[in-house]
Amino acid sequence: MLEFDHITFDPQIMCGRACIRGMRIPVSVIVGQIAHGASTDEVLSDYPDLEPEDIRQALEYAAWLTQEEVYTV
Repeated sequence: MLEFDHITFDPQIMCGRACIRGMRIPVSVIVGQIAHGASTDEVLSDYPDLEPEDIRQALEYAAWLTQEEVYTV
């Protein structure tokens, strides 16, 4: 079972979107930066409050969300 202890959901922060450790840094922003070619070091530089584990979990969470399940009838 995957554990996402750095991914939080709080209706009072970013309308409940998946964020990093209760900060106003949505997972989607981190994943988007990596997808557009930013390195982990660049993301960490842009967001000094982030830790490498935050980025790893953001990517792992995004991968988990996109898992496709094939259902046969």
